[in-house]
Amino acid sequence: MARRKPFEIGGTAVAPGTRARVDIPVSTLSNHTPVHLSVEVVHGKRPGPVLFVSAAVHGDEVIGVEIVRRLLRSGALKTMAGTLLAVPIVNTFGFLNHSRYLPDRRDLNRVFPGLSAGSMASQLAHIFMQEIVLRADVGVDLHSAAINRTNLPQIRLTPDNARLEELGLAFGAPVMMDSKLREGSLRMAAEAAGIDVLLYEAGEGLRFDEFAARAGVSGLLRVMRHMRMIGSKGVPRNKGKPVRARSSTWYRAPRGGLFRGYIAVGDAVQPGTVLGAVANAFGDVESEVLAEQSGIVIGRTNMPVVYEGDALFHVAETSRAEAAAEGISAHLEASPLDDEDEII
Repeated sequence: MARRKPFEIGGTAVAPGTRARVDIPVSTLSNHTPVHLSVEVVHGKRPGPVLFVSAAVHGDEVIGVEIVRRLLRSGALKTMAGTLLAVPIVNTFGFLNHSRYLPDRRDLNRVFPGLSAGSMASQLAHIFMQEIVLRADVGVDLHSAAINRTNLPQIRLTPDNARLEELGLAFGAPVMMDSKLREGSLRMAAEAAGIDVLLYEAGEGLRFDEFAARAGVSGLLRVMRHMRMIGSKGVPRNKGKPVRARSSTWYRAPRGGLFRGYIAVGDAVQPGTVLGAVANAFGDVESEVLAEQSGIVIGRTNMPVVYEGDALFHVAETSRAEAAAEGISAHLEASPLDDEDEII
């Protein structure tokens, strides 16, 4: 059998059975500091698919960075087939500034596939597409809620995409829901090029969340197992079947004031469930926020001070909310292992 060829990227050839960190030039800061798109390439001895895993497309979504860090420490990668392209920080500019955006205030996830001579955001999108996305067969893009909001771990996938449905089930997040492609998003640009991308949402901007991190690492390992890149050893078993939701609803503040939430992410709700209340500072005016459908709370604000129209709760609609909530509890109550190397 012919020996597998090295994986070439950014002027570096990564030999089979080895791994390397490659810094792809992006730009130079005004103080002459170079900026790179850094990727860890794990190139297995045996042939197989190429998977990219990306985080911090939005610079404040740090939970994905932690997930990639833990993934790269997994012993399962030592005998891996295929190739893993792990990019813990796509938007270095936003990451350093604790910001969702780039310095030019553009959202990187709205300018894909980018241009080689466009804005800063467009150039970064172009480099990421050319050097990472178009080299892969499948991708998993890691995200979180914005600052002051939190998301239950969930997989977003393109409607009517059978391959992503299969990969989403393998990932095994508590909730799996349809999400339409947005113009300029990484998912839209990748799928236009024939590369399917799972979107993982979990946790809060600029915050670590242990459950979100473990669910993310476990899901990635299960996807890699499903793609036959790794064996079953060290891959956590799924604790419950994902809740499948086709649609969702945002509940917004009926007035400005002080918000008190009565429901946590992962809780089941029915029509008429009191989600929370918004009152004025004197306490003599108060408005309750009521659920209108059965479902699972997959996101909520953490801010006690709100304006009229602010998003308070995100509810994934499902007719079997109570049963689904029990399945989510199985994920939440999974026994933690003693050592991080075992956790991952």
